[in-house]
Amino acid sequence: MFEKFLKRSNWTDIVISIVFLFLGILLIVKPNEMISVISILIGAIFVIIGFLKIVDYFTSKDKEDYLLTIALISVIFGVIVLFCSDIITGVFRIILGIWIIAAGLRDFQTALVWKDTKSGYWTVAIVLSMLMIIAGIIVLVSNTLALKLVGVIILIYAIIDIITRLIFIKKIKDYLE
Repeated sequence: MFEKFLKRSNWTDIVISIVFLFLGILLIVKPNEMISVISILIGAIFVIIGFLKIVDYFTSKDKEDYLLTIALISVIFGVIVLFCSDIITGVFRIILGIWIIAAGLRDFQTALVWKDTKSGYWTVAIVLSMLMIIAGIIVLVSNTLALKLVGVIILIYAIIDIITRLIFIKKIKDYLE
């Protein structure tokens, strides 16, 4: 019984990963169009949630002010996302670029410590950290590359998750024993 449940839930996860796989491919192939679609979907979801909360506020007996506040914030945020997707994409790109550069600098510093401890990995770590810093700068400069990078990350995640789930489904009896 439990085995069937685990297999079903893993198949559901595989379907979700396949959706992520297609999303990653679309972000790689059509990054600007996908970000517009995603912004419209997210904005519409927030507006709908806001309106539902407004209806909930006016139809409930207890008039709780926080419910109306959440509703108005949700509607305002949804409208901003709907009409200012370029600004949101720019902010996301800047945050992602800075994060990648900071991670590269941290790894560079760690590689220098490895050099002092006579580790053989420090040269590889230096090269990889420099590549990370360059990638961060590219993400800061190019919006399209940032979106494609996110698409590649989503694609890699989806493939790894599908493979992991299939292995788990195949070996589920071993895990339960």
